[in-house]
Amino acid sequence: MATAAATSASEPEAEPNAGPKAEGEEEEVKAARTRRKVLSRAVAAATCKTMGPGWDQQEEGMSESDGDEEYAMASSAESSPGEYEWEYDEEEEKNQLEIERLEEQLSINVYDYNCHVDLIRLLRLEGELARARTARQKMSETFPLTEELWLEWLHDEISMAMDGLDREHVYDLFEKAVKDYICPNIWLEYGQYSVGGIGQKGGLEKVRSVFERALSSVGLHMTKGLAIWEAYREFESAIVEAARLEKVHSLFRRQLAIPLYDMEATFAEYEEWSEDPIPESVIQNYNKALQQLEKYKPYEEALLQAEAPRLAEYQAYIDFEMKIGDPARIQLIFERALVENCLVPDLWIRYSQYLDRHLKVKDLVLSVHNRAVRNCPWTVALWSRYLLAMERHGVDHRAVSVTFEKALSAGFIQATDYVEIWQAYLDYLRRRVDFKQDSSKELEELRSAFARALEHLKQDVEERFNESGDPSCMIMQNWARMEARLCNNMQKARELWDSIMTKGNAKYANMWLEYYNLERAHGDTQHCRKALHRAVQCTSDYPEHVCEVLLTMERTEGTLEDWDIAVQKTETRLARVNEQRIKAAEKEAALAQQEEEKAEQRKKARAEKKALKKKKKTRGADKRKADEDDEKEWGDDEEEQPSKRRRVGNSVPPVGEALALEAETGLFGKSAPVDVDSPSKQKERAAALKRDVPKVPHDSSKDSVTVFVSNLPYSMGEPAVKLRPLFEACGEVVEIRPIFSNRGDFRGYCYVEFKEEKSAQQALELDRKNVEGRPMFVSPCVDKSKNPDFKVFRYSTALEKHKLFVSGLPFSCTKEELEEICKAHGTVKDIRLVTTRAGKPKGLAYVEYENESQASQAVMKMDGMTVKENVIKVAISNPPQRKVPEKPEARKTPGGPLMPRQIYGARGKGRTQLSLLPRALQRTSALVAQAENGPAPQPAVPPSAATEAPKMSNADFAKLLLRK
Repeated sequence: MATAAATSASEPEAEPNAGPKAEGEEEEVKAARTRRKVLSRAVAAATCKTMGPGWDQQEEGMSESDGDEEYAMASSAESSPGEYEWEYDEEEEKNQLEIERLEEQLSINVYDYNCHVDLIRLLRLEGELARARTARQKMSETFPLTEELWLEWLHDEISMAMDGLDREHVYDLFEKAVKDYICPNIWLEYGQYSVGGIGQKGGLEKVRSVFERALSSVGLHMTKGLAIWEAYREFESAIVEAARLEKVHSLFRRQLAIPLYDMEATFAEYEEWSEDPIPESVIQNYNKALQQLEKYKPYEEALLQAEAPRLAEYQAYIDFEMKIGDPARIQLIFERALVENCLVPDLWIRYSQYLDRHLKVKDLVLSVHNRAVRNCPWTVALWSRYLLAMERHGVDHRAVSVTFEKALSAGFIQATDYVEIWQAYLDYLRRRVDFKQDSSKELEELRSAFARALEHLKQDVEERFNESGDPSCMIMQNWARMEARLCNNMQKARELWDSIMTKGNAKYANMWLEYYNLERAHGDTQHCRKALHRAVQCTSDYPEHVCEVLLTMERTEGTLEDWDIAVQKTETRLARVNEQRIKAAEKEAALAQQEEEKAEQRKKARAEKKALKKKKKTRGADKRKADEDDEKEWGDDEEEQPSKRRRVGNSVPPVGEALALEAETGLFGKSAPVDVDSPSKQKERAAALKRDVPKVPHDSSKDSVTVFVSNLPYSMGEPAVKLRPLFEACGEVVEIRPIFSNRGDFRGYCYVEFKEEKSAQQALELDRKNVEGRPMFVSPCVDKSKNPDFKVFRYSTALEKHKLFVSGLPFSCTKEELEEICKAHGTVKDIRLVTTRAGKPKGLAYVEYENESQASQAVMKMDGMTVKENVIKVAISNPPQRKVPEKPEARKTPGGPLMPRQIYGARGKGRTQLSLLPRALQRTSALVAQAENGPAPQPAVPPSAATEAPKMSNADFAKLLLRK
């Protein structure tokens, strides 16, 4: 019984009394109950005429007019045409002008969805239902309508229906409405409306047909399907003949075999209604459905709790249904998801792909494809799949052509989309041709379509996008191959290839080699040789490869004269190419030199600016110092000095600042004032420096059997446990020693000690292996204090002709996806995606082929290829030489080397380093004098200058100041 209600499926939201109540669902429950109550009354009223005295009225005193009136009220309860009385004629005129504007706008662009909706709303507001009907029809031809728009239209048509012909028109409208989306409310309205025509010929069969189709469509809907079941059952219950009772039994049993919300209430209702005990088989099916309901509840509750459009929740639900594999339920959940996500092309693609590969029902498949392109007309992939599905199911050629014309006018968002749809249509036309005949109507149509495609891309597409969309002339290439291989018309193929080369493709080696291969297979040696000679002269990207192909052909087929000519041409061409490359390299080197010079100039300018800034600060400090000295000359200098010495003497600086005191000693042998922290602060600072310094328990005598592992995630818990299985594959692991801070935080590196040295060597192969999203660095264990220049890089930095360097990859490209692209051109031995230290992709990769020839072919085929909308660049792997930074030499002065710490102190040029040179001397002295007698702008000051400077007293300084 369950399968009878599960023939097909679809649509989202549900009747509130069928499950957990969302906010605002109580009104919907009341409306649904009212409709069902009116439904039973309408059945009684409408069938009383035809069923005679055997008909039992469910309500005493109910008249036929009462039933009609109550049904009319219920059918128009949700939406009514609305009657507005405008107080001012100006407002009516304003609406009429807006209606005219919208109609004009739609005549220009029929794909303006909002314009359609606004026009229908205004026409309905003005009470012009006839014009509103026309506007709705036009909109429905272009777009699928939402449930709200359909219900509004249906209620308007029901209110205007007068006779049997109008009722048939409403039936047709219902049929269109249920095809756009699966909407339980529309099916319920359809069933109620069909009950009103039960008195007509075949009315009873019509009602049952509508309800059975409604059950097939939405009967499996866990939250909204219950309303359809109850409405159908109440309709059958209104017929009291003994023959009809079995129909009600059947509906109860079918419903109880399907997992729906509120199943317990339905089972209790069945027990109360049935005079006989419920059969054991029905109870078993009911219990099984209850178990299934528990599996589905988490997904249904996730939908109820989430906010629209709930795409992620629907995707999870779809994955769950796909694992179970029930076609009706899979179709239903797809339809429910599409009601709220009808503008998501990927969801339509996944749905149509499932139908194409599994159900393969012609009407269902074509209907979904048609709805997909109506919802997302801008997506070329949906149109291409639609054309394939029409061909697969044998649709008439005229219908396929009409669909293709609609695709051309759909308004794609990029030029390449038009190339793709043209290729799909041309492939379809080619498969219709019988090439065994010399000429046929289909062949002429195919050639005409090729010519039209080229004209369309040149005139319309190129003018709109300012690009051809087909720079490599793929459509023209396919035409040429067809003429050569299938029609044996090499003359036409050569003409097409000439056109291809004149469109800027003559500089590419792969284009010439494609032409050469075509001539090789279907032409003659003379044209092959001519093509290769032209290729040698014109190719600029890979001339060596073209020259090699020419020499190979002449070696196997040509005469001595042909060989000599080929050698001469290739040598001349390669010599010219080398000259051009040398010039280009020189030009590039010159540009690089210019850039370096500019960078050096900018660096000098910044240094001078910085020095000037420091000089101004120094002058300010000198001024303050001179004022202090002046006061001391005439004041209590003798009293202050002992206290100052006591303060400096009583403070014990930390070891790290001992050298700073030497640098802060004045140039004249006196100690400059120093800001010294209290002992407690010094202890805190020392503790802070040592707090996070990890203790590294490592025995350097075991370096040969130990590897150093770094760049691990700091968040890794129990690193020794997680890394052990990884390294045990290389050999027996003695110990893994992760390094922790004194706080207990993992520092991101560890030592792995093996039992044998060969295991440690093998472990080095794990370098750059991804561990929890980051590339793990594995290197030999070397004491860098003894070998400061030791560096390990496991990959070659020299030219490797069998390896390719790929750049411009999308960050989402995986290793498997890249391998799938690369293996079409040869045997791929290894692929390495380059990442940052954090494991994030850089869009770069190295691809290693089995030999050089495969790599060379792959370069020509893949360079310029589009991968996920990214144009990639491919070249032979030849990394540039890394510039090794020169080690800074020790600064030398006449007095000997001076370390930076001796210049600026432990923390650089601190604020306590004051100059004892008066301002007067600074203003009058040149730069050379400043270098001798005071602080120079440059950091290095010869110590001998300080020692040779004459000692001056405070009185001397005062005299100098008074001379100003």
